[in-house]
Amino acid sequence: MDALDFQIFDEDLSTDRLNEYLQEAALAIDTETMGLLPLRDRLCLVQLCDSHDRVTVIRIAKGQTAAPNLKQLLENPGITKIFHFARFDITTLWHHLAIEVNPIFCTKIASKLARTYSPKHGLKDLLQEVVGVELDKTAQSSDWGNAANLSETQLRYAANDVRFLIPAREKLIEMLTREDRLALAEECFGCLPTFTKLDLLQYQNLFEH
Repeated sequence: MDALDFQIFDEDLSTDRLNEYLQEAALAIDTETMGLLPLRDRLCLVQLCDSHDRVTVIRIAKGQTAAPNLKQLLENPGITKIFHFARFDITTLWHHLAIEVNPIFCTKIASKLARTYSPKHGLKDLLQEVVGVELDKTAQSSDWGNAANLSETQLRYAANDVRFLIPAREKLIEMLTREDRLALAEECFGCLPTFTKLDLLQYQNLFEH
């Protein structure tokens, strides 16, 4: 890995890594699962990155229901947790590890509010425009359940999904501020835990006529 500091842990963060991350104002987070249905598909990896480019991959065991250090970190009210499509990740973390993530910044929501000139709000397109980085997404559809034998390509993919979220957030905040939409974005982020509850109860189209 070409990250400045890359570590892999089984089941939870180490105490040393937790203490490093607790000094941060914001962290980038992502998850890898066996599919897109949290009630069916298990959580396999949790990836984190901070402002010093310290990247961590946590391998979540099959049947695991708790990660105390990770929970302490992600529930810390003084650290903003940055996701791309936070709605899925925070639902997965709550359902599988009982982690109630807060506060949240979602780069996908921010992109849709700020980049109204573009129909492309996926992570690859967003990072290419606002950070100038082109992601290799060839490992996106992978067997993440085979966590003990992840390839270099899979690990690089997992790391890159978090490495550039902090600078992307900074650029999006500039755009949202310029367009007078930052407060609206923050209101949207505050609603995400409610959507987690609705998603796990399998409500659909609740706000439609």
